[in-house]
Amino acid sequence: MQIKYTVLERLGGGGQAEVYRGLSESLEGFKRVVALKRVLPNIASNPRFVAMFLDEARLSLFLQHANIVQVFDVSKAADGSYFLAMEYVDGCDLKALIDYEIRNGRSANIALVLHIVIECCKGLHYAHTAEHPETRVPLRIVHRDISPPNVMLSKNGEVKVVDFGLAKANSQLEVTDEGVVKGKFSYLAPETALGLPIDARADVFALGILLWEMLTERRLFVGETPHDTIELIRRARIPSIVAINPNIDNELEGIVRKALARNREDRYETAADFGEALTTYLFAKGLKATSRDVALAVRAVQAARARRASPGAALADALVKDEVHKLTQDVADEIATTPRRGSQTLSGIDGLVDTKDWAADLLGDD
Repeated sequence: MQIKYTVLERLGGGGQAEVYRGLSESLEGFKRVVALKRVLPNIASNPRFVAMFLDEARLSLFLQHANIVQVFDVSKAADGSYFLAMEYVDGCDLKALIDYEIRNGRSANIALVLHIVIECCKGLHYAHTAEHPETRVPLRIVHRDISPPNVMLSKNGEVKVVDFGLAKANSQLEVTDEGVVKGKFSYLAPETALGLPIDARADVFALGILLWEMLTERRLFVGETPHDTIELIRRARIPSIVAINPNIDNELEGIVRKALARNREDRYETAADFGEALTTYLFAKGLKATSRDVALAVRAVQAARARRASPGAALADALVKDEVHKLTQDVADEIATTPRRGSQTLSGIDGLVDTKDWAADLLGDD
């Protein structure tokens, strides 16, 4: 069955790919909104990447789980670029939510944070244990690239892991390729940074990094250069969460530390085990978070985006800035022309502050 794809709007992009909201239409006239992820031509020119990408993308077609963004098709556009047609998630990624919370000075909602990670554990455990639908041979899929942009949150409260099709292929890219893997090192497991074979526990470690960062509102492994970041990961020294955030107790810190054990033999053996430990903690502490809490958080992020993108809001903000500027300028002019201590003006009086720039300071960007 031939499927036609129509691009509706560009949603974003990075060093590896760009994403569009699109429409898929079959010959029978059935239509569906999809996300189209196009691999950038400069990346797709790497033969090793293309071969690995196609192999992994085909495997991702087998993954059907509520906590995984489903891939419907792997195809090649007329210009020769490769793209994935995927389930469209109307919402935001985890990075957008984290940025929103930090920008608005909100402390971590522990129950919500744990709920999001638990849902990720469900999707990852399914992928780690998935079998080929025909041969029943284990697929042994490891995501390898769990990071905030690869966790999608929908306005209906769903939590979904995305990009299984690109994960292993990314390992074939040279670390010197500008903009390709920059920033990706921060969520690697020590064994990956050491060039050792990896298994599902590498994804558990990456989830542990996500949880540590959400609870502390800090980055865990960030060096001056990619090489410095790799060295930090190899050492895997984990600062105390309790020392940074006193709202976290030792029990929860212990769970996170086990997920972040440098030696993978000391970690949770499976993502399911990690999720179970977090779920048990929630119940024991009487904490609760559901899909409704995720939905409310996502809708808040979307509302903030809409306000920033609204021409009316931008105009109103500009008018307010203009009026405040006029007011402060008038006050400054009046002070400057009023004799104080004889004939001194504003610039010559100790202890007075020039208010001309207050408007910019008060009404700066969020």
